[in-house]
Amino acid sequence: MEANEPKEPKEPKEPKAYAGEGITVTYDAGRCLHAARCVGGLPEVFDTGRRPWIQPDGAAPERVAEVVRRCPSGALQYRTATGPAEEGDRPATVVRSPLGQLFLRGELSVTTASGEVRRETRAVLCACGVSGNQPYCDHSGSCGKE
Repeated sequence: MEANEPKEPKEPKEPKAYAGEGITVTYDAGRCLHAARCVGGLPEVFDTGRRPWIQPDGAAPERVAEVVRRCPSGALQYRTATGPAEEGDRPATVVRSPLGQLFLRGELSVTTASGEVRRETRAVLCACGVSGNQPYCDHSGSCGKE
C-alpha cells in the first residue's frame, strides 16, 4: 500500500467507560492522537503506567471534566453523575492545522464511514483521506505527520 492510499476502514470499537463516584470518563482508543493533555493536565487521574489508566476519583469531578475538555480529538468524553453529558462550545469552531487536519469544537454531528451519525463536542478530521478511522484522523497519512 502506498503512503497516501486510504487504509481499510477499521471496525469501530465502543469507547471504554471508567466510572467514578461523580463522573464517568469514556476513552475511544481509535480516536486518540496522543496530544497528552490528559496525562499532563491531571496525572493523578490519567496515568498510562497504571491500570486502569483512568481513575476518575483521583480528583474532583469538575477538575476531571475541565481536563477532559482539553482533549482535542474527542477520544476522551465525560458524563457527570448529577448533570448532562458534555456540551459543545458555542459557537462551533473549525481550525485547519498546518498539516491540513480539521480541529472542530462545538455541537457537532459527525457521520462516520459506516453512516452512523455521532453527536460530538470535539473531533479531529482527516484531511488526506488515508485514515482507517474516517472521517477522524488517525495519524496514518500525510496530514498526521509532523
